[in-house]
Amino acid sequence: MKINTQDLLKAGVHFGHIARKWNPNMRPFIFMKKKGIHIIDLSKTIEKLQEACKGLQKIVINGKKILLVGTKAQAKEKVLFYAKSVNMPCVTERWLGGFLTNFATIRKSVKKMNGIEKMKKNGTFNTLSKKERLLFDRLYGKLHKTLGSISNMNHIPGGIFLVDPNKEKIALTEAKRLHIPIFAMVDTNTNPHGIQYPIPSNDDSSKSIDIILKFITKSIQDGILIGRNEREEKNYINKKL
Repeated sequence: MKINTQDLLKAGVHFGHIARKWNPNMRPFIFMKKKGIHIIDLSKTIEKLQEACKGLQKIVINGKKILLVGTKAQAKEKVLFYAKSVNMPCVTERWLGGFLTNFATIRKSVKKMNGIEKMKKNGTFNTLSKKERLLFDRLYGKLHKTLGSISNMNHIPGGIFLVDPNKEKIALTEAKRLHIPIFAMVDTNTNPHGIQYPIPSNDDSSKSIDIILKFITKSIQDGILIGRNEREEKNYINKKL
């Protein structure tokens, strides 16, 4: 899947923020200023996006998960859609403090949610009193809203992808603390320092978010297939020996 400058232009990936709100550390990624708005250098976007895709692929080949995070209105649906398409965990509702740094506690809540789901499937739920069913339903609804999209994440992720690190400050801080590789869409008002894989791009437009996620998840999908083939090949050789 080739990254095309024309496609990025159509999606408005090159539109940065108002020039007076810029972060000077984004200077290397800015092409020019036009009508008071910074224009992102798309050649740098392509270069950094390719680097990010390779980095993501390496992590996924080793069987690790990538956590996709986007809680702003323009990103929610896109992040959820693309995360589901590659069976990766995501956060589209409020980021819970300690989500990564206190992951053991989060996992307990996920187990609780999965337990209620199991009860509903095996019929145990129907044996409860009306009051108990109501209490469990409320708890499940609450847990599912914030944790439903990470029910398949049993370990700390191998990498984290952020749409707008300014919006996801707590997630960014926690990932840094745990030395989790960070991949992120960085607009002209963002500090890219400390982000291993910054992708200079408009993080406010849903079209821009969509096209970047399309390339990101395609590389994740490719990594899953390569990893699966490598493991199958290894198992086959081991059986023959």
